[in-house]
Amino acid sequence: MNDRNAQYDPETGKPLDQSYLECGLPEDLHESILRMEESWNIIDSGRQDNHWDLWWCDLNALINSYEVEQVISSEQAWYLREKYLRMGKE
Repeated sequence: MNDRNAQYDPETGKPLDQSYLECGLPEDLHESILRMEESWNIIDSGRQDNHWDLWWCDLNALINSYEVEQVISSEQAWYLREKYLRMGKE
C-alpha cells in the first residue's frame, strides 16, 4: 500500500510510524507481546496482575534472544522494548 500522506523522518527517510518494525515477527514473540499488552491493560486499569513479572521477563528474554540470534534487528528490539516493556534507551 502506498500512502502518499505518510510522514517520514527527514534525516533517515524512514516512516515516523514505526509499526513496520512489528512485521514478520516470530509467532512466539508475537504471542508474548499479546500477553504483555493484556497484562499492561490490567495494571493500567488499577488492578493487580500476578503474572505481570512473568510476562515481562518472558518478553524481554525473547527480544534479547532474537536480537542476539539476528532474527530481529537492534532497531526492532529497541522499538519492542520501548513500546511493550516501557523501557527507555539510555
